[in-house]
Amino acid sequence: MERYLGSWTDDLPLCQMCGVGTATNCVYGPDGKGTLSHPNEDGHLRFRGEDGCFLYGVFNGYDGSRVASFASQCLTAELLLGQLNSSHTDNDVRRILTQAFDVVEKSYFETIDDALAEKAHLSNYLPPHNENVPFHQLSPQSQKVQERLKELEREVSGGATAVVALILNSKLYIANVGTNRALLCKSSSDGQNQVQQIGRPHSTDNEDELQRLAALGVDSARVRQAGQIAGQSSTRRLGDYRVKFNYNEIDLLSAAKTRPIIAEPEIHGSQSLDSVTGFLLLMSEGLINALESAHGPEQANQEIVAMVAAELALQTSLETVSQSVVERVKRLHHDVYVSGRQRATYCSRHEDMTLLIRTLNYPLADGVLTPTQGGRIYPVSVPYSNSQSTSKTSVTLSLVMPSQNTLTNGTNTASTLEEGTPTPGSQSPTATLQSTNTQTQSSSSSSGDGSLFRQRGSQAAQPDETGRVPPYVDFSQFYHLWGSDHSDSQSTQGGLGPQ
Repeated sequence: MERYLGSWTDDLPLCQMCGVGTATNCVYGPDGKGTLSHPNEDGHLRFRGEDGCFLYGVFNGYDGSRVASFASQCLTAELLLGQLNSSHTDNDVRRILTQAFDVVEKSYFETIDDALAEKAHLSNYLPPHNENVPFHQLSPQSQKVQERLKELEREVSGGATAVVALILNSKLYIANVGTNRALLCKSSSDGQNQVQQIGRPHSTDNEDELQRLAALGVDSARVRQAGQIAGQSSTRRLGDYRVKFNYNEIDLLSAAKTRPIIAEPEIHGSQSLDSVTGFLLLMSEGLINALESAHGPEQANQEIVAMVAAELALQTSLETVSQSVVERVKRLHHDVYVSGRQRATYCSRHEDMTLLIRTLNYPLADGVLTPTQGGRIYPVSVPYSNSQSTSKTSVTLSLVMPSQNTLTNGTNTASTLEEGTPTPGSQSPTATLQSTNTQTQSSSSSSGDGSLFRQRGSQAAQPDETGRVPPYVDFSQFYHLWGSDHSDSQSTQGGLGPQ
Protein backbone atom coordinates (compact mmCIF):
# COMPACT_ATOMS: atom_id res chain seq x y z
CA MET A 1 0.00 0.00 0.00
CA GLU A 2 2.98 2.34 -0.49
CA ARG A 3 1.17 4.05 -3.33
CA TYR A 4 -0.88 6.01 -0.78
CA LEU A 5 2.13 6.98 1.28
CA GLY A 6 4.42 8.00 -1.56
CA SER A 7 4.51 10.55 -4.32
CA TRP A 8 1.22 9.87 -6.14
CA THR A 9 -0.57 12.74 -4.38
CA ASP A 10 2.45 14.89 -3.53
CA ASP A 11 2.15 16.89 -6.77
CA LEU A 12 -1.52 17.75 -6.32
CA PRO A 13 -1.92 21.50 -5.78
CA LEU A 14 -3.26 22.75 -2.47
CA CYS A 15 -6.46 24.76 -2.64
CA GLN A 16 -5.76 28.43 -2.01
CA MET A 17 -9.39 29.23 -1.23
CA CYS A 18 -9.33 27.54 2.16
CA GLY A 19 -7.49 27.79 5.46
CA VAL A 20 -6.90 25.34 8.32
CA GLY A 21 -6.50 26.06 12.01
CA THR A 22 -5.45 23.52 14.63
CA ALA A 23 -4.83 23.16 18.36
CA THR A 24 -3.52 20.22 20.33
CA ASN A 25 -5.35 18.49 23.14
CA CYS A 26 -5.05 19.85 26.66
CA VAL A 27 -5.67 18.73 30.24
CA TYR A 28 -5.92 21.53 32.83
CA GLY A 29 -4.34 21.29 36.23
CA PRO A 30 -5.71 22.87 39.43
CA ASP A 31 -3.72 26.03 38.62
CA GLY A 32 -5.36 26.35 35.20
CA LYS A 33 -2.23 25.45 33.28
CA GLY A 34 -2.65 22.95 30.48
CA THR A 35 -0.55 19.94 29.55
CA LEU A 36 -0.54 17.74 26.45
CA SER A 37 -1.92 14.26 27.08
CA HIS A 38 -0.94 12.74 23.70
CA PRO A 39 0.44 13.82 20.30
CA ASN A 40 -1.99 15.45 17.88
CA GLU A 41 -4.20 12.79 16.26
CA ASP A 42 -6.28 14.94 13.88
CA GLY A 43 -5.67 15.13 10.14
CA HIS A 44 -6.97 17.09 7.15
CA LEU A 45 -6.73 17.40 3.37
CA ARG A 46 -7.27 20.39 1.05
CA PHE A 47 -6.55 19.76 -2.63
CA ARG A 48 -7.53 21.18 -5.98
CA GLY A 49 -7.94 18.56 -8.67
CA GLU A 50 -8.57 18.82 -12.38
CA ASP A 51 -11.80 19.71 -14.16
CA GLY A 52 -12.99 22.12 -11.44
CA CYS A 53 -12.79 19.52 -8.68
CA PHE A 54 -11.93 20.37 -5.06
CA LEU A 55 -11.54 17.97 -2.14
CA TYR A 56 -11.44 18.83 1.58
CA GLY A 57 -11.52 16.67 4.68
CA VAL A 58 -11.12 16.74 8.44
CA PHE A 59 -10.23 13.53 10.31
CA ASN A 60 -10.51 13.00 14.05
CA GLY A 61 -8.10 10.24 15.06
CA TYR A 62 -7.99 8.37 18.36
CA ASP A 63 -5.52 5.96 19.93
CA GLY A 64 -2.93 7.34 17.55
CA SER A 65 -2.85 9.29 14.28
CA ARG A 66 -2.21 6.32 11.95
CA VAL A 67 -5.75 5.90 10.65
CA ALA A 68 -6.36 9.63 10.22
CA SER A 69 -3.09 10.04 8.33
CA PHE A 70 -3.68 6.99 6.15
CA ALA A 71 -7.26 7.96 5.35
CA SER A 72 -6.32 11.48 4.24
CA GLN A 73 -3.73 10.11 1.79
CA CYS A 74 -5.74 7.14 0.58
CA LEU A 75 -8.95 9.12 0.00
CA THR A 76 -7.02 11.70 -2.00
CA ALA A 77 -5.54 8.99 -4.20
CA GLU A 78 -8.94 7.36 -4.67
CA LEU A 79 -10.74 10.56 -5.66
CA LEU A 80 -8.33 12.98 -7.34
CA LEU A 81 -6.26 10.81 -9.67
CA GLY A 82 -8.72 10.86 -12.56
CA GLN A 83 -11.68 9.12 -10.94
CA LEU A 84 -13.92 12.21 -11.03
CA ASN A 85 -14.79 14.48 -13.96
CA SER A 86 -17.41 17.03 -14.93
CA SER A 87 -19.46 14.48 -16.91
CA HIS A 88 -20.37 12.48 -13.79
CA THR A 89 -23.93 12.60 -12.53
CA ASP A 90 -24.92 12.97 -8.88
CA ASN A 91 -25.41 9.21 -8.61
CA ASP A 92 -21.95 8.64 -10.10
CA VAL A 93 -20.36 10.95 -7.55
CA ARG A 94 -22.14 9.30 -4.63
CA ARG A 95 -21.07 5.87 -5.84
CA ILE A 96 -17.44 6.95 -6.26
CA LEU A 97 -17.38 8.54 -2.80
CA THR A 98 -18.83 5.41 -1.19
CA GLN A 99 -16.34 3.19 -3.00
CA ALA A 100 -13.46 5.43 -1.92
CA PHE A 101 -14.32 5.02 1.76
CA ASP A 102 -14.63 1.27 1.27
CA VAL A 103 -11.15 1.19 -0.30
CA VAL A 104 -9.73 3.22 2.60
CA GLU A 105 -11.13 0.78 5.14
CA LYS A 106 -9.96 -2.36 3.34
CA SER A 107 -6.57 -0.90 2.43
CA TYR A 108 -5.87 0.14 6.00
CA PHE A 109 -6.62 -3.33 7.35
CA GLU A 110 -4.32 -4.78 4.70
CA THR A 111 -1.48 -2.68 6.12
CA ILE A 112 -1.93 -4.22 9.58
CA ASP A 113 -2.63 -7.81 8.49
CA ASP A 114 0.90 -9.00 9.28
CA ALA A 115 0.87 -7.34 12.70
CA LEU A 116 -2.51 -8.88 13.54
CA ALA A 117 -1.27 -12.32 12.46
CA GLU A 118 1.87 -11.97 14.60
CA LYS A 119 -0.27 -10.81 17.52
CA ALA A 120 -2.51 -13.89 17.24
CA HIS A 121 0.51 -16.16 16.90
CA LEU A 122 2.32 -14.80 19.97
CA SER A 123 -0.84 -14.99 22.08
CA ASN A 124 -0.63 -18.80 21.76
CA TYR A 125 2.68 -18.78 23.66
CA LEU A 126 1.20 -17.21 26.77
CA PRO A 127 -0.22 -19.53 29.44
CA PRO A 128 -3.92 -19.21 30.35
CA HIS A 129 -4.78 -16.38 32.77
CA ASN A 130 -1.32 -14.95 32.18
CA GLU A 131 -2.71 -11.42 32.22
CA ASN A 132 -3.33 -11.70 35.97
CA VAL A 133 0.30 -12.52 36.76
CA PRO A 134 2.54 -9.54 37.70
CA PHE A 135 5.06 -8.78 34.97
CA HIS A 136 8.12 -9.33 37.18
CA GLN A 137 6.91 -12.84 38.04
CA LEU A 138 6.78 -13.93 34.40
CA SER A 139 9.52 -15.98 32.83
CA PRO A 140 12.02 -14.06 30.64
CA GLN A 141 10.44 -15.53 27.52
CA SER A 142 6.93 -14.55 28.62
CA GLN A 143 8.15 -11.04 29.42
CA LYS A 144 9.51 -10.64 25.89
CA VAL A 145 6.25 -11.93 24.44
CA GLN A 146 4.26 -9.50 26.58
CA GLU A 147 6.39 -6.55 25.52
CA ARG A 148 6.09 -7.46 21.86
CA LEU A 149 2.32 -7.87 22.17
CA LYS A 150 2.06 -4.36 23.64
CA GLU A 151 4.07 -2.99 20.71
CA LEU A 152 1.81 -4.75 18.24
CA GLU A 153 -1.32 -3.53 20.00
CA ARG A 154 -0.11 0.07 19.72
CA GLU A 155 0.65 -0.54 16.05
CA VAL A 156 -2.77 -1.90 15.08
CA SER A 157 -5.14 -0.08 17.43
CA GLY A 158 -6.85 3.20 16.76
CA GLY A 159 -9.35 4.60 14.35
CA ALA A 160 -10.72 7.85 12.97
CA THR A 161 -13.91 9.64 12.04
CA ALA A 162 -14.08 11.75 8.88
CA VAL A 163 -16.06 14.52 7.25
CA VAL A 164 -15.22 15.10 3.59
CA ALA A 165 -16.41 17.82 1.22
CA LEU A 166 -16.24 17.48 -2.55
CA ILE A 167 -16.98 20.35 -4.94
CA LEU A 168 -17.51 19.31 -8.55
CA ASN A 169 -19.33 21.27 -11.27
CA SER A 170 -20.02 23.94 -8.65
CA LYS A 171 -21.98 21.38 -6.62
CA LEU A 172 -21.24 20.45 -3.01
CA TYR A 173 -21.22 16.87 -1.70
CA ILE A 174 -20.61 15.99 1.96
CA ALA A 175 -19.55 12.48 3.00
CA ASN A 176 -19.60 11.87 6.74
CA VAL A 177 -18.44 8.97 8.89
CA GLY A 178 -18.73 9.60 12.62
CA THR A 179 -18.99 12.69 14.77
CA ASN A 180 -17.27 15.57 12.95
CA ARG A 181 -19.39 18.40 11.55
CA ALA A 182 -20.00 20.34 8.33
CA LEU A 183 -21.65 23.77 8.27
CA LEU A 184 -22.61 25.83 5.23
CA CYS A 185 -23.14 29.54 5.77
CA LYS A 186 -24.91 31.50 3.03
CA SER A 187 -24.89 35.29 3.13
CA SER A 188 -27.89 37.00 1.53
CA SER A 189 -28.09 40.48 0.06
CA ASP A 190 -30.35 41.69 2.88
CA GLY A 191 -27.67 41.08 5.51
CA GLN A 192 -28.75 37.67 6.80
CA ASN A 193 -26.56 34.61 7.22
CA GLN A 194 -28.27 31.24 6.94
CA VAL A 195 -26.41 28.49 8.78
CA GLN A 196 -27.05 24.94 7.64
CA GLN A 197 -25.67 21.90 9.42
CA ILE A 198 -25.23 19.21 6.79
CA GLY A 199 -26.07 15.84 8.28
CA ARG A 200 -26.13 14.60 11.85
CA PRO A 201 -23.33 12.94 13.80
CA HIS A 202 -23.28 9.15 13.84
CA SER A 203 -23.39 8.89 17.61
CA THR A 204 -25.06 6.86 20.33
CA ASP A 205 -27.96 9.36 20.53
CA ASN A 206 -28.71 9.41 16.80
CA GLU A 207 -32.13 7.76 16.41
CA ASP A 208 -31.42 6.53 12.87
CA GLU A 209 -28.18 4.90 14.00
CA LEU A 210 -29.87 3.32 17.01
CA GLN A 211 -32.50 1.84 14.72
CA ARG A 212 -29.80 0.50 12.43
CA LEU A 213 -28.08 -1.20 15.38
CA ALA A 214 -31.40 -2.54 16.71
CA ALA A 215 -32.10 -4.15 13.32
CA LEU A 216 -28.83 -6.07 13.74
CA GLY A 217 -29.89 -7.39 17.16
CA VAL A 218 -28.09 -4.85 19.34
CA ASP A 219 -29.87 -3.52 22.43
CA SER A 220 -30.11 0.12 21.36
CA ALA A 221 -31.43 1.27 24.76
CA ARG A 222 -28.25 0.01 26.41
CA VAL A 223 -26.13 1.70 23.74
CA ARG A 224 -27.90 5.02 24.33
CA GLN A 225 -27.47 4.70 28.09
CA ALA A 226 -23.78 3.79 27.81
CA GLY A 227 -23.08 6.75 25.52
CA GLN A 228 -19.96 5.07 24.15
CA ILE A 229 -18.95 1.95 22.28
CA ALA A 230 -15.42 0.73 22.99
CA GLY A 231 -14.43 4.15 24.30
CA GLN A 232 -15.91 6.25 21.47
CA SER A 233 -19.30 7.89 20.97
CA SER A 234 -19.30 7.22 17.22
CA THR A 235 -21.32 4.42 15.64
CA ARG A 236 -19.43 4.73 12.34
CA ARG A 237 -15.66 4.95 12.13
CA LEU A 238 -12.65 4.07 10.02
CA GLY A 239 -10.24 1.42 11.26
CA ASP A 240 -10.53 0.24 14.88
CA TYR A 241 -10.01 -3.48 14.31
CA ARG A 242 -11.33 -4.31 17.80
CA VAL A 243 -14.92 -3.27 17.03
CA LYS A 244 -14.73 -4.46 13.42
CA PHE A 245 -13.34 -7.98 13.90
CA ASN A 246 -13.90 -8.68 17.60
CA TYR A 247 -17.31 -7.11 18.12
CA ASN A 248 -18.69 -10.41 19.47
CA GLU A 249 -16.34 -9.99 22.43
CA ILE A 250 -17.72 -6.51 23.25
CA ASP A 251 -20.67 -6.74 25.63
CA LEU A 252 -22.79 -4.03 23.99
CA LEU A 253 -22.28 -5.51 20.52
CA SER A 254 -22.11 -9.23 21.26
CA ALA A 255 -25.67 -9.92 20.05
CA ALA A 256 -25.11 -8.33 16.62
CA LYS A 257 -25.85 -10.55 13.61
CA THR A 258 -23.19 -8.82 11.52
CA ARG A 259 -20.59 -6.06 11.89
CA PRO A 260 -22.43 -3.21 13.69
CA ILE A 261 -19.75 -0.47 13.55
CA ILE A 262 -19.26 0.45 9.91
CA ALA A 263 -17.22 2.84 7.76
CA GLU A 264 -19.90 3.48 5.15
CA PRO A 265 -20.33 7.24 4.68
CA GLU A 266 -23.62 9.06 4.78
CA ILE A 267 -23.56 11.27 1.68
CA HIS A 268 -25.46 14.54 1.34
CA GLY A 269 -25.69 16.34 -1.97
CA SER A 270 -25.54 17.62 -4.43
CA GLN A 271 -26.14 21.21 -3.37
CA SER A 272 -25.62 23.90 -6.00
CA LEU A 273 -23.10 26.60 -5.10
CA ASP A 274 -23.94 28.83 -8.06
CA SER A 275 -24.40 32.43 -6.89
CA VAL A 276 -23.69 31.41 -3.29
CA THR A 277 -21.75 33.87 -1.15
CA GLY A 278 -20.57 32.51 2.18
CA PHE A 279 -18.29 29.81 3.49
CA LEU A 280 -18.09 26.11 4.28
CA LEU A 281 -16.79 24.88 7.63
CA LEU A 282 -15.45 21.39 8.40
CA MET A 283 -14.78 20.82 12.11
CA SER A 284 -13.33 17.98 14.11
CA GLU A 285 -15.25 16.60 17.06
CA GLY A 286 -12.71 18.11 19.44
CA LEU A 287 -13.51 21.66 18.33
CA ILE A 288 -17.27 21.09 18.54
CA ASN A 289 -17.05 19.51 21.98
CA ALA A 290 -14.81 22.26 23.36
CA LEU A 291 -17.24 25.00 22.35
CA GLU A 292 -20.31 23.07 23.50
CA SER A 293 -18.65 22.22 26.82
CA ALA A 294 -17.95 25.88 27.45
CA HIS A 295 -21.21 27.44 26.29
CA GLY A 296 -23.70 24.61 25.80
CA PRO A 297 -24.86 23.07 22.51
CA GLU A 298 -27.83 25.36 21.83
CA GLN A 299 -26.08 28.06 19.81
CA ALA A 300 -22.77 26.38 18.96
CA ASN A 301 -23.30 26.52 15.18
CA GLN A 302 -24.32 30.17 15.23
CA GLU A 303 -21.49 31.07 17.54
CA ILE A 304 -18.75 29.46 15.44
CA VAL A 305 -20.14 31.12 12.30
CA ALA A 306 -20.16 34.48 14.08
CA MET A 307 -16.52 34.00 15.02
CA VAL A 308 -15.57 33.10 11.46
CA ALA A 309 -17.44 36.08 9.99
CA ALA A 310 -15.79 38.42 12.49
CA GLU A 311 -12.31 37.13 11.67
CA LEU A 312 -12.97 37.27 7.92
CA ALA A 313 -13.71 40.98 8.39
CA LEU A 314 -10.39 41.45 10.18
CA GLN A 315 -7.82 39.16 8.60
CA THR A 316 -6.16 39.11 5.20
CA SER A 317 -5.29 35.39 5.22
CA LEU A 318 -7.63 32.40 5.45
CA GLU A 319 -4.97 30.53 7.38
CA THR A 320 -4.95 33.33 9.95
CA VAL A 321 -8.76 33.37 10.07
CA SER A 322 -8.95 29.63 10.78
CA GLN A 323 -6.22 29.69 13.41
CA SER A 324 -7.70 32.76 15.11
CA VAL A 325 -11.10 31.07 15.44
CA VAL A 326 -9.54 27.92 16.90
CA GLU A 327 -7.60 30.07 19.39
CA ARG A 328 -10.83 31.83 20.35
CA VAL A 329 -12.55 28.53 21.11
CA LYS A 330 -9.51 27.33 23.04
CA ARG A 331 -9.45 30.53 25.10
CA LEU A 332 -13.20 30.40 25.79
CA HIS A 333 -12.90 26.80 26.96
CA HIS A 334 -9.99 27.64 29.27
CA ASP A 335 -11.68 30.76 30.68
CA VAL A 336 -14.81 28.81 31.60
CA TYR A 337 -12.68 26.22 33.40
CA VAL A 338 -10.79 28.75 35.51
CA SER A 339 -13.98 30.73 36.23
CA GLY A 340 -15.26 27.99 38.53
CA ARG A 341 -18.81 28.45 37.26
CA GLN A 342 -21.23 25.58 36.76
CA ARG A 343 -19.99 24.64 33.27
CA ALA A 344 -16.39 24.54 34.51
CA THR A 345 -16.89 20.88 35.41
CA TYR A 346 -17.33 20.11 31.68
CA CYS A 347 -14.14 21.93 30.72
CA SER A 348 -11.33 20.15 32.56
CA ARG A 349 -9.87 18.99 29.23
CA HIS A 350 -10.35 19.17 25.48
CA GLU A 351 -9.24 17.03 22.57
CA ASP A 352 -7.35 18.06 19.41
CA MET A 353 -9.18 20.73 17.42
CA THR A 354 -9.21 21.27 13.65
CA LEU A 355 -11.17 23.83 11.63
CA LEU A 356 -11.15 24.04 7.82
CA ILE A 357 -12.73 27.10 6.18
CA ARG A 358 -13.52 27.20 2.45
CA THR A 359 -14.82 30.56 1.25
CA LEU A 360 -17.45 30.83 -1.47
CA ASN A 361 -17.19 34.18 -3.29
CA TYR A 362 -16.47 35.74 0.09
CA PRO A 363 -13.66 38.34 0.02
CA LEU A 364 -11.21 38.73 2.85
CA ALA A 365 -10.44 41.98 4.68
CA ASP A 366 -8.62 44.61 2.63
CA GLY A 367 -5.90 45.13 5.21
CA VAL A 368 -4.32 47.94 3.17
CA LEU A 369 -5.96 51.11 4.45
CA THR A 370 -5.48 52.39 7.99
CA PRO A 371 -8.60 53.56 9.84
CA THR A 372 -7.76 57.24 9.27
CA GLN A 373 -7.24 56.59 5.55
CA GLY A 374 -10.71 55.13 5.10
CA GLY A 375 -10.69 51.86 6.96
CA ARG A 376 -13.33 49.31 7.91
CA ILE A 377 -15.78 48.27 10.56
CA TYR A 378 -14.02 45.94 12.99
CA PRO A 379 -16.36 43.54 14.82
CA VAL A 380 -15.25 42.39 18.26
CA SER A 381 -17.04 39.38 19.77
CA VAL A 382 -17.11 39.54 23.58
CA PRO A 383 -18.44 36.42 25.35
CA TYR A 384 -20.07 37.43 28.61
CA SER A 385 -21.32 35.31 31.45
CA ASN A 386 -23.63 36.65 34.12
CA SER A 387 -22.55 35.45 37.55
CA GLN A 388 -26.21 35.24 38.51
CA SER A 389 -27.00 32.81 35.73
CA THR A 390 -25.59 29.54 34.47
CA SER A 391 -26.55 30.41 30.92
CA LYS A 392 -24.17 32.19 28.59
CA THR A 393 -24.89 35.49 26.91
CA SER A 394 -22.71 36.61 24.02
CA VAL A 395 -22.32 40.30 23.25
CA THR A 396 -20.97 41.43 19.91
CA LEU A 397 -19.54 44.94 19.67
CA SER A 398 -18.58 46.83 16.56
CA LEU A 399 -15.58 49.13 16.52
CA VAL A 400 -16.72 51.50 13.78
CA MET A 401 -14.03 53.23 11.75
CA PRO A 402 -14.54 55.61 8.81
CA SER A 403 -14.83 53.65 5.60
CA GLN A 404 -15.60 54.36 1.99
CA ASN A 405 -17.11 50.93 1.62
CA THR A 406 -20.04 49.21 3.24
CA LEU A 407 -19.45 46.06 5.27
CA THR A 408 -22.04 43.37 4.84
CA ASN A 409 -21.58 40.17 6.86
CA GLY A 410 -17.85 40.65 6.89
CA THR A 411 -17.68 41.35 3.17
CA ASN A 412 -16.51 44.60 1.61
CA THR A 413 -18.97 45.58 -1.09
CA ALA A 414 -18.83 48.66 -3.24
CA SER A 415 -20.73 51.57 -1.79
CA THR A 416 -23.19 53.64 -3.78
CA LEU A 417 -21.52 56.77 -2.40
CA GLU A 418 -18.88 58.68 -4.31
CA GLU A 419 -15.33 58.13 -3.10
CA GLY A 420 -14.52 60.25 -0.11
CA THR A 421 -15.79 60.64 3.41
CA PRO A 422 -18.90 58.69 4.36
CA THR A 423 -21.90 60.69 5.42
CA PRO A 424 -22.08 61.33 9.17
CA GLY A 425 -24.26 58.87 10.99
CA SER A 426 -23.59 56.04 8.56
CA GLN A 427 -24.31 52.68 10.12
CA SER A 428 -22.84 49.26 10.05
CA PRO A 429 -25.44 46.83 8.70
CA THR A 430 -27.41 44.46 10.83
CA ALA A 431 -26.86 40.77 10.21
CA THR A 432 -28.76 37.89 11.70
CA LEU A 433 -28.15 34.18 11.59
CA GLN A 434 -30.65 31.56 10.59
CA SER A 435 -29.94 27.98 11.55
CA THR A 436 -31.16 24.99 9.57
CA ASN A 437 -30.44 21.30 9.81
CA THR A 438 -30.71 19.03 6.79
CA GLN A 439 -32.21 16.30 8.93
CA THR A 440 -34.89 18.27 10.77
CA GLN A 441 -35.51 21.00 8.18
CA SER A 442 -36.05 23.44 11.03
CA SER A 443 -35.10 27.10 10.78
CA SER A 444 -34.80 29.82 13.36
CA SER A 445 -33.41 33.31 13.56
CA SER A 446 -30.93 33.80 16.33
CA SER A 447 -30.45 36.85 18.47
CA GLY A 448 -27.91 37.57 21.14
CA ASP A 449 -24.98 35.28 20.51
CA GLY A 450 -26.17 34.59 16.97
CA SER A 451 -25.88 38.15 15.75
CA LEU A 452 -22.76 39.00 13.87
CA PHE A 453 -23.01 42.75 14.17
CA ARG A 454 -25.10 45.23 16.09
CA GLN A 455 -26.58 48.21 14.32
CA ARG A 456 -24.62 51.21 15.48
CA GLY A 457 -24.19 54.74 14.21
CA SER A 458 -20.82 56.37 13.77
CA GLN A 459 -19.69 59.92 13.29
CA ALA A 460 -16.91 60.11 10.72
CA ALA A 461 -14.00 61.67 12.60
CA GLN A 462 -11.56 63.58 10.39
CA PRO A 463 -7.81 63.86 11.14
CA ASP A 464 -6.33 67.33 11.71
CA GLU A 465 -3.27 68.72 10.00
CA THR A 466 -1.03 66.50 12.16
CA GLY A 467 -2.91 63.37 11.10
CA ARG A 468 -4.55 62.87 14.53
CA VAL A 469 -8.22 62.18 15.12
CA PRO A 470 -9.83 64.47 17.74
CA PRO A 471 -10.99 62.80 20.98
CA TYR A 472 -14.51 61.46 20.68
CA VAL A 473 -15.03 60.15 24.25
CA ASP A 474 -15.81 62.69 26.97
CA PHE A 475 -14.30 61.73 30.35
CA SER A 476 -15.16 65.00 32.11
CA GLN A 477 -17.96 63.44 34.17
CA PHE A 478 -15.61 60.63 35.21
CA TYR A 479 -12.93 63.08 36.33
CA HIS A 480 -15.53 65.15 38.20
CA LEU A 481 -16.80 62.14 40.14
CA TRP A 482 -13.30 60.90 40.81
CA GLY A 483 -12.28 64.33 42.11
CA SER A 484 -15.26 64.47 44.45
CA ASP A 485 -14.32 61.12 46.05
CA HIS A 486 -10.54 61.63 46.09
CA SER A 487 -10.13 65.31 46.95
CA ASP A 488 -7.40 64.58 49.51
CA SER A 489 -5.25 62.51 47.18
CA GLN A 490 -5.79 65.06 44.43
CA SER A 491 -4.43 67.87 46.56
CA THR A 492 -1.30 65.89 47.42
CA GLN A 493 -0.69 64.34 43.98
CA GLY A 494 -1.64 67.23 41.75
CA GLY A 495 -5.04 65.94 40.61
CA LEU A 496 -6.19 63.51 37.94
CA GLY A 497 -7.12 64.08 34.32
CA PRO A 498 -6.02 66.61 31.77
CA GLN A 499 -4.07 69.47 33.27
